[in-house]
Amino acid sequence: MCGIVGYIGNKDVDSVILVGLEKLEYRGYDSAGIAAIHEGELFIRKRKGRIVDLYSLVNGKPIKGNVGIGHTRWATHGKVTDENAHPHTDCNNTIAVVHNGIIENYIELKKELTERGHVFKSDTDSEVIPHLIEENYDGDMLEAILKTIKKLKGAFAFVVISTLEPDKIIGVRMASPLILGVGENEMLFASDIPALLSHTKKIITLDDGEIVVARQNSFQIYDFEGNPREKEIKEITWEADMVEKEGFPHYMLKEIHEQPKVFVKNIASYLKSGEPQILKDFNLRRILLNKNEFYIQASGTSLHAGMIGTYMVQDLARVKSVAEYSSEFRYKNPVFDPRTLVVAISQSGETADTLAGVRLAKKNGLDVLSIINVQESTIARESDYVIYINAGPEIGVASTKAYTAQLLILALLSLEIGYLKGYIPDDELKKYVNELKTLPEKMRVVLSHEAQIQHIAEKFYNANNFMFLGRGINFPTALEGALKLKEISYIHATGYAAGEMKHGPIALVDENLPVVVVAPKTSVYEKTISNIQEVKARGGRIIIVATEGDEEVKEFGEEIIYVPETLEIFTPILSIIPLQLLAYHIAVLRNCDVDKPRNLAKSVTVE
Repeated sequence: MCGIVGYIGNKDVDSVILVGLEKLEYRGYDSAGIAAIHEGELFIRKRKGRIVDLYSLVNGKPIKGNVGIGHTRWATHGKVTDENAHPHTDCNNTIAVVHNGIIENYIELKKELTERGHVFKSDTDSEVIPHLIEENYDGDMLEAILKTIKKLKGAFAFVVISTLEPDKIIGVRMASPLILGVGENEMLFASDIPALLSHTKKIITLDDGEIVVARQNSFQIYDFEGNPREKEIKEITWEADMVEKEGFPHYMLKEIHEQPKVFVKNIASYLKSGEPQILKDFNLRRILLNKNEFYIQASGTSLHAGMIGTYMVQDLARVKSVAEYSSEFRYKNPVFDPRTLVVAISQSGETADTLAGVRLAKKNGLDVLSIINVQESTIARESDYVIYINAGPEIGVASTKAYTAQLLILALLSLEIGYLKGYIPDDELKKYVNELKTLPEKMRVVLSHEAQIQHIAEKFYNANNFMFLGRGINFPTALEGALKLKEISYIHATGYAAGEMKHGPIALVDENLPVVVVAPKTSVYEKTISNIQEVKARGGRIIIVATEGDEEVKEFGEEIIYVPETLEIFTPILSIIPLQLLAYHIAVLRNCDVDKPRNLAKSVTVE
């Protein structure tokens, strides 16, 4: 969850770290802090609040030095206070640590350390780390850290600086992401790539059980036994300007508008010679053609993409498919057979629950295919096969462009499997491919309706509750629309399969309830219209997402948002965009922090 930045080089550490923390604020924004070594002393500035609050503190009390660490926090242990903000230090103020993850045995460790005279200043689990390092230090910081990690249980990534050895910065990873950036006369640590982009594109993604000792012009990687390891430096393709707002008021709105561009890029990459070529790996192609079940596991928005994926895979490829919450997947004692493929979907590639599902599948001898945005992420590296969604950095906490990119990949995957298995003849494949190529322009048409959607938001932003309904392949669209609204506007919103409404949720309908119905022209259109009539008969205020040219819905809807006509299998791609925009504009009108909604973080790396 939290964001970590570390730096050693010849630049002023405060500017490097503060800017880096800004790039990672989507990972947590309850509090922030920075520590640096200057002229043999350790200086720390930290406080609760956003990075802007830390800026004001640092501007009032400048912090100098060329080696330092910073942190932006998503609170797990301890309230949001100045004292609980990172970095944390030892008793003598010679060792500073920033930590991401959870130390599960910290209560036991804190009790032992307190009994031996250590004084704690915070309520966090993280503070046990510098005290343990202090106790284990005997002239060699690496050895002290090696001894310390043997006592820690749980998930952790942490970075250490110390006045005892001011020429180095040390990073440790176990079940929480940490990246080393290799620059010119400088080394950097970060939880995620955006913090590094303005300094270097050369990175090493640490694996669990690895430690890096970095100096200004060198680094050495070790395992937890102190044995040296060799790792390849890789170059990332993202550009620094990808993490800028480019004139938009919020990252979320920019990312909503980037969706056509993401589609163009993926279509060019995966659609060649008139047919999908997403299965470039021959072994993956062979394996998929012999699977009799897809078990899709994901969390949040990615799960909704996976749910739509089950409709696509079953319809186009005739393969049984199930979608499951990653957080429940491994606790249901799932029954597998050797011909089950586990599909993991994650924007970040670091989602803790989804990663646990990947490891469960591997433990059971199953093949794992992951659909990921971030290259060199943990899930990508631990899966047998990976398909990248190529959405670029997604900074807004509420996922938008990654979601539709996931849907595109799932559609292409389903089409290719169905075609190779003989379920989709040549002429039908051509129809799907030609329609896919029109989607970027049709997405732009939907985006051109933003002014109308903003007007609808102005009518409904004071509502306390919303209901979203959808049928068939657009049932998960209703779930995703509800999730977007509650994530960023804090309005209570629920999504339902429209046919289930009469089995309970219809009791909620009255003249004060806005009901958003996803009703494009599909095979379940008439049944959805019947559900709309049921809502109207009970006085609900109805907002309908409908297909262009549909005059019938005007009789029932207070507001109609039209999307271009497309094949049924692609309707979720167009139908979600109005709901993303509606959520965005309602949140803005309610003065909510759209990019950094309360209590949330972009990448959930703890369970």
